[in-house]
Amino acid sequence: MKKLAKILSVILALALVLGLAACGGKTENDAEGNTEAPAVEGVDYSKVKIGFIFLHDPNASTYDANFYQAAKAVVANLGLSEDQVIYKWNIPEEGSDCYDTAAEMIDEGCNIIFADSFGHESNMLLAAADYPEVQFCHATGTHAIVSDLANYHNAFASIYDGRFLAGVAAGMKLNQMIEEGKITADQAKIGYVGAWPYAEVISGYTSFYLGARYICESATMDVVYTNSWFDIALEREGALKLIDDGCVLISQHADSEGAPKACEERGVPNVAYNKDTSDLGPTTAIVSSKINWEPYFTLIINSVAKGEAIPDDYCGSLATGSVQLTAVNEKVAAPGTAEKIEEVKALLEKGELKVFDTATFTVKGEKLESYTADVQDMGDYQPETEVIKDGAFVESGVDFGFRSAPYFDVIIDGITLK
Repeated sequence: MKKLAKILSVILALALVLGLAACGGKTENDAEGNTEAPAVEGVDYSKVKIGFIFLHDPNASTYDANFYQAAKAVVANLGLSEDQVIYKWNIPEEGSDCYDTAAEMIDEGCNIIFADSFGHESNMLLAAADYPEVQFCHATGTHAIVSDLANYHNAFASIYDGRFLAGVAAGMKLNQMIEEGKITADQAKIGYVGAWPYAEVISGYTSFYLGARYICESATMDVVYTNSWFDIALEREGALKLIDDGCVLISQHADSEGAPKACEERGVPNVAYNKDTSDLGPTTAIVSSKINWEPYFTLIINSVAKGEAIPDDYCGSLATGSVQLTAVNEKVAAPGTAEKIEEVKALLEKGELKVFDTATFTVKGEKLESYTADVQDMGDYQPETEVIKDGAFVESGVDFGFRSAPYFDVIIDGITLK
């Protein structure tokens, strides 16, 4: 019954997000791909005060900047006043800083607390237990579906769809380079700068690679880890190492501008994450994938304002506008890239193409026929859920009844860890 209730709550949340246009006008996309969800008529937003906890400074971190831009947009769209929002930067994952910051925000009247980093979860859980009247919402976490806290919630998105589409753009560029004689087919090697060897990062670079290989069959990929979410020097160093090792295109799941700037320095094409990096790499940036957090922020604020429940675990999608790509940099991208992305996106939306189709990759030379993942995260790192279904690895998403945070942690053939 509890699982059924969770699924129903997610369905209701999805309906609310999709119904925002009917409540307040048409939902539109701006040049960055953000969605505008106007305030719902008749809802009293004076009841809401929300605190945002960021791991880094949004002026430096592309990851935190993405959250901050979404937060500002939703606050403006819903007509919240400045005194209804508190932003706190550079709140570390270690220690009690996140808990202490949340408590200070509550003392200042906040009844929604949002934290943006995986490592904030332990403190968010403690705070949720101590302040049951406050709603705690956390990005990329895993414990909401196993906790008994009615006021604690996790959220993420099926960003593997966006990364696959970004990979399509990369594959188009590789094919262009082959056709123009700049590289041979066997030199179509991608480099990827990853933060940590976590499922979130592995899922991301695997879906990106599969998207690239969907277009360029000879593509391979090398991955380096920085073991940090944000380190400009290490991310730059990682990108340069990959380039020196023969990688002809670079992508990343790390939070600084280090890799895009290194690519511009060396004249190597780059596919980024979280924000449009064409200002950093005008001659090298192709496109970026991103999670648009506006639908979720709109959902939680409307839910509190209306006295309605927030889903335990929310997973945005292409359909909700939560998974997006920035505008293609036509000066760098291969001709026809934007059109090809739209073509492949339509296949993903119809379910005619699956990112983790087990017919498209092997593991140690074998097809992945069965895999048990650690979905119900009890802290014991014990896999308990079969995730191969109908010929595909069923990654995170509301359509499947699993959690929102990624759990794909398989190293597939064609990807080499450096």
